[in-house]
Amino acid sequence: MNMIDYNEIIPDIDNYFQLFLSTGWNDEYNFSKSEIKTAIESSWYMVSAYDNSKLVGFGRVIADGIHHALIVDIIVHPEYQNNRIGTQILNSILIKCKKHKIRDIQLFSAKDKYGFYEKFGFKSRQQNAPGMQYMYDNQ
Repeated sequence: MNMIDYNEIIPDIDNYFQLFLSTGWNDEYNFSKSEIKTAIESSWYMVSAYDNSKLVGFGRVIADGIHHALIVDIIVHPEYQNNRIGTQILNSILIKCKKHKIRDIQLFSAKDKYGFYEKFGFKSRQQNAPGMQYMYDNQ
């Protein structure tokens, strides 16, 4: 594997959409490329990881810049996982949030990824903890 380069620039939407599709998330969400473009452009902060010109990792945060931050995507292409790319992306996100003294940093995580985030100080919410999610029928 080549040296991975990181930057905070919005990636090309075609490259990002291919990376996003590698997660399998779009099987449920069925986002168009245009919708994904709007989503990432609306982010408060983002980090892209490149192997030469190939986008191999990405992370983004939506936030108010003071109180709340929500890490909504950390994606590493399956061929590049377990090479510390996700670690570098999450570290960059946490540094940015801490620099702005954001008091509440949250994220969504697949159950099989809890251990990764716990290494950075994240804790699972207790089952009776406050919070809800609106679920709707996509039809």
